[in-house]
Amino acid sequence: MTKRLPCPPAPGPLEAYAARFDDLFSTLAQRRGFRECLAGLLLPRDRNKTLTCLAGTEPVVGAQHAAAQRLQFFLSESTWDQDAVNARRLELLLADPATAPHPGGVLVVDDSGDRKDGSATAHVGKQYLGSVGKIDRGVVTVATRWADERVYYPLHAVPYTPAHHFPHGKSDPQFRTKLQIGAVPACQAAEAGVSFRAVAAACAYGDHHSFRRELSAAHLPFVMALKRGHGSWQYKDAFRPVDAARERAWWGPEQPGDWQPVTRAFRDGRTTTCWAADASLGWWGPNGAIRLVVATTDPATLPENSTWYLATNLPRPGSPREQHSRHPAADLTEVVRIYGLGHWVEQSYKQVKDELGRADFQVRSDTAIRRHQALVNCAFSFCWNTWFAPPRPHQPSSHSGLTPCQAPLERESTRIPATPAGLLAPGTPDRPWLADALVHAACVQAPALASLEGWAARGVTRRKGRGDRPVSGLREQYNPTGAVEPLARPT
Repeated sequence: MTKRLPCPPAPGPLEAYAARFDDLFSTLAQRRGFRECLAGLLLPRDRNKTLTCLAGTEPVVGAQHAAAQRLQFFLSESTWDQDAVNARRLELLLADPATAPHPGGVLVVDDSGDRKDGSATAHVGKQYLGSVGKIDRGVVTVATRWADERVYYPLHAVPYTPAHHFPHGKSDPQFRTKLQIGAVPACQAAEAGVSFRAVAAACAYGDHHSFRRELSAAHLPFVMALKRGHGSWQYKDAFRPVDAARERAWWGPEQPGDWQPVTRAFRDGRTTTCWAADASLGWWGPNGAIRLVVATTDPATLPENSTWYLATNLPRPGSPREQHSRHPAADLTEVVRIYGLGHWVEQSYKQVKDELGRADFQVRSDTAIRRHQALVNCAFSFCWNTWFAPPRPHQPSSHSGLTPCQAPLERESTRIPATPAGLLAPGTPDRPWLADALVHAACVQAPALASLEGWAARGVTRRKGRGDRPVSGLREQYNPTGAVEPLARPT
């Protein structure tokens, strides 16, 4: 057997992480390409994450540079398996006690679109893109993420292929809707050993009985949002969740009637109280196979922007279904908590798409798109891996004289360090800042500046007039515990 050639090491702690994937790559070029892509994706957002910038070459003209062509071949033509790389990434997450999923977390199913022009790229079509809030040409990917009150990370992703890509359109046997695709990664997560309390999804999925039926057939618990006007036929009249909520008795906070207070605690010590109740809608009810739970800030007016209508197959405590259900019972507080954690997906999109460049790919084939997404997910997981790595001994921290073990871990840190003049994220070797999970997406440690220059800093130029700038304060847009306050309207 031919002896394996050693691969030039990646900068800083990235080498130790990348080395865990080496057995999945058969050639030196593949191992080197894996490291180069991860190093480029982890650079600050002042550089976009297109292939030319990952290779450190000029835009447009630099596409013919050998470094850019090498990365293009690595993504499009090389023989490595992106599914095996993603499986290894999940193995590392599951094996690390700091990131291992537990039964209290949630599995979030959602889709996200990236705008792409032209018609030659796989999966491109004119469809609704949530990132731009309108119908446009782009690629939509259905993905799952695991989240609890502390960490969150992507699991599996499946691009959606519009009907016009198939010979017979929607009647083609290979065509699958987003709802049909959504159940696939959820089942994959369960088969991979990912533990979770329930599947959480927005009303784009919760409003469809077919998606709920797919999850029920796979014996997966769920908590999904419904639109307030979601119709259900009852006694020849259209009956909506908002009508069911209005039937719940309410005479004020001192006489809540059918409503119960639900207190939600945040990591900074703040608490907020909303009101929740089990309602009846057609065959849905407190003791039915599907429960309708309403949570709102004001039961008297049911404000549209701060009221959730949730469908769940988790039984009510004390109900007849509790004894025969596959899933543990969940009271109103638990149901609201599960759906609230689903909002981590919005925070994750900000980091995976904006900071790490998932939407910046410059490839056309289905395989290359899936590989790019797998590499972005590896970069995101590396951020958590580095953040939770044990601090180096006898290394003081930069957080106001605290020792490394005393450095604050919360995302609610009151100070966002500015992006340094170099290409790497701020921080010390024992505690780098991370992808505004913990402030910055480029989480290669500061001492790696010199070695990174040999990887991705060749000929780097920043956007004209931009210069260095700190990452935008995402914590002001999203609640750091995964719950929006006040309750956000499901989207």
